This record gives sequence, C-alpha cells and structure tokens, in this order.
Amino acid sequence: MKNGIDNKKYGATIGDAMDWFKTMTTNEYIHGVKQFGWQRFNKKLWQRNYWEHIIRDEMTYFKISDYIITNPSKWDNDTLK
Repeated sequence: MKNGIDNKKYGATIGDAMDWFKTMTTNEYIHGVKQFGWQRFNKKLWQRNYWEHIIRDEMTYFKISDYIITNPSKWDNDTLK
C-alpha cells in the first residue's frame, strides 16, 4: 500500500482508460475555450476508436516512434480529412 492507496486491479481495460483520457482531455479543452479563449475546434477532438499495439522489440519501437514523429507533417496531404 502506497500513500494509503491499495494498488488492486479494478478490472479496467485499455478501452476504459482511453475513454477516461479522452473525456478528461475534452473537458479540459472545453474549459479552456470558455475560460481562456482558446481557439474553438469545429471538428471532433478524438477519433472514434484507438489502435492498441504491444511493442515487442526494438525495431517495432523505432517504427512506431517514427510514425508518431513524422505523421503530423503529412496531414496536409491527407485525403480523408
């Protein structure tokens, strides 16, 4: 037990964690728009689902890292936006 909190597993899935994360960050964004004048985004902040993948080796790690780093520079060419 650390700081009075028992680290039991509560049966939460990765999907539950993603739902919580998306909800919390969306709420913070809405708060920022209303309270701090952040720019309003007129589309969805999050895609409907998510892709989970277990990184099992260094090559996979580097491949996924490269995708995360380089993908935003390709958004202007995205035909699905």
